[in-house]
Formats: sequence, structure tokens, C-alpha cells
Amino acid sequence: MVNPSPYKIIAVATTFSPRFKQVLAEAKRIRERFLADLHLIYVGERNEETAKKFSDALTELHLPADSMIHYQPGDPAEAILRTLTREKIDMIVAGALEKEVVLHPFLGNVARRLVREAPCSVVLFTRPAVKPKPLRRIVFVADYSRQGLQALKRTLPLAAAESCERLYVIRIITTFDQARASIRADPEKGEKPQTKDEEEEALEKFVLSAGETEIPMEARCIRGNTGLAASDFVQSVKADLLVVPLEKKGEGSQPPPSNIAWVTDVIPCNLWVIR
Repeated sequence: MVNPSPYKIIAVATTFSPRFKQVLAEAKRIRERFLADLHLIYVGERNEETAKKFSDALTELHLPADSMIHYQPGDPAEAILRTLTREKIDMIVAGALEKEVVLHPFLGNVARRLVREAPCSVVLFTRPAVKPKPLRRIVFVADYSRQGLQALKRTLPLAAAESCERLYVIRIITTFDQARASIRADPEKGEKPQTKDEEEEALEKFVLSAGETEIPMEARCIRGNTGLAASDFVQSVKADLLVVPLEKKGEGSQPPPSNIAWVTDVIPCNLWVIR
């Protein structure tokens, strides 16, 4: 259990798809980890049939019978986004609805729009299960911002609750990042791009600044021509969860920086976007 919880209301985007109960079971797990109220968002009208399906599912999964259900007709992505804003939801849980294309699973349209536009944190499950699989290996993408540090601190209690075997904290350094750092450095002021040792030292410092934890942690700088090198790393360590902090400014959400922009299309494992 994460206490005090940063999330008061967690919603789950539901349809009566074949994975309906699996996604609901995953939402239950997340709700219990954060001691939050669980709301359900259903794209469609309320009628006796849908009400009974929800009632049966809540009973079967031992969820509160009086859980709030928001019925919202219209385009699925638009309906969910409207509800998130109106109800001041803190986190949305959904299935990723991915498609396998050349070993890279691609996000479905609704999941993609949630990652890009949701005003709150987003958790997507690629293979939801009625008996959720523990999140044993977690990869966290570091960005050194204040919000990034708070996101790492938010990740640690969840990792502990899931008996995480290893938490990888990675820094993505693309060829473009290196070129930009070289251009910005002013030799006349004695400035120069960080060496590999300095980059790794900065990442270690960031990890230590999150405070003490018993979770085994490993800091890695991931270098590649594009940010997709990080996706390959996530798959190579067989991660169960990828955590990406994204800034939230004003009423809208900021798009991901270039080296992590691929998360709006490709999802190598379960994904937690922290806003």
C-alpha cells in the first residue's frame, strides 16, 4: 500500500470486450496499492443489461457494489478524456489494445490518445489478467526534473508493494541529444559536453536523491541513434512495467520529449505515465 496516496480517484476505461474482467482486475490491484476510490468509465448508454453486467463483475471481483460508473456516449477516446477532466480523475487504467508489428507491439487508438492527451496519470496493461502478475521488473525513465524526482519517489512504494526484484533507472541519450549538448556547450566559458563517466555519475546522484529503499536498483545510461534503444532495453530485461514521467502544464498535457516520443505508438510492456 502506498501511503499517503497521491491518487484519490482511479478510473478504469471499460468496454464489454473479451478482456473486460481482466482490465477491471488490474484496476482493482492498482486501486488497492494506492488506497483510492475506483470509478468506471463506460462509453455508451446505461440500460438494464449494462447495469447488470457491471453489477455481476463488481461482485465477482469483490469490488464495492456502489462503485461509481460514468456512462458517456460518443467517440471512445473523446468520451473518456471528457470524463477524466469533468470528474477530476487522478489516474486512468486501461488495456493497451496493442497490435504486434515486427516484434514491436503498437498501441490502439484510444490508448495512444490517453498517453498523449490525458490530464492525469495513465496505466496501460498489454496482457491484463484476472489474477494480476506481479510487477517484478520495473524500468523508470529519468529526466532529472523536480517532477521526475517526485515520480521516482512515487514509483518506489509501488515497487515495494509488488516485491520488485529490480528497478532499473535509465537515462536515454540519443545521437541527437549528444549533438545538441555539443552545440549548447560554450568553449569560451569552459563549458563542454558531459563525458560518459559524468553522465553516469549524474544518474547515480539522481537515484540516490530519491532516498533510501530496500528495492534493488540499477542505474543505466542507454545510448542509441533513437529513443527506441530504450524500448529494446525494456524488452531485453523482460520488464513488467515501464514508468515514464511527463510534465503537466496548465490545463493541458505536454507531449513527450523526442527521446521518449515512441511511447505514444510502441509499448514494450505495461506502461505507467506519471503526470
